[in-house]
Amino acid sequence: MTTIDRGGDTRTRILAAARQLFAERGYAATSLADIAARVGLTKTAVAYHFHPKDRLAAELIAPAADDLVALLDGDHGDDPRAFVEPLTAFVVRHRAIIGLLMEDIGGADQAAPGSPREAIRAFRDEIHARLAGPAPGDAARVRAWAVMGSLQLAVVKTMDLPQETVRELVLTAALAVHDASPDRAR
Repeated sequence: MTTIDRGGDTRTRILAAARQLFAERGYAATSLADIAARVGLTKTAVAYHFHPKDRLAAELIAPAADDLVALLDGDHGDDPRAFVEPLTAFVVRHRAIIGLLMEDIGGADQAAPGSPREAIRAFRDEIHARLAGPAPGDAARVRAWAVMGSLQLAVVKTMDLPQETVRELVLTAALAVHDASPDRAR
């Protein structure tokens, strides 16, 4: 085991190990001791940099959150289909973080006011609204949820594949799901 290194390299190594372990096992199933073992440090050394574990997750999530805000602030036109490609690029680029948030995404509907899950629900609902379009009918709503679900699972379950391969294949699949119904305007 290594003692505390006050340099940024240690933090970077801890973050990389945490990102990988959270994606593999989930947030709840990964302990600081697991992260420490992955980087060859003591649990105390990891806790020195990131205690409690929530601080580590927050630091991993922050860049993805910034990118999500930029995505939602972007002008993608009035056609919901035009939003599929930038959304796909986002979820592929941040697939390890999507994996980390899977538990929170699933529980977002029961989120308490002011909780992190409430913020996740707000982002999720805004993405859905962009994909479904204005005043969506049943078909548009279902297609939007199907696109979101396929993106979420496809990127998390393909962590072993190159990012560009996943992006191309998932984009093709997401567009196929989006275009599945001849009644796109509903």
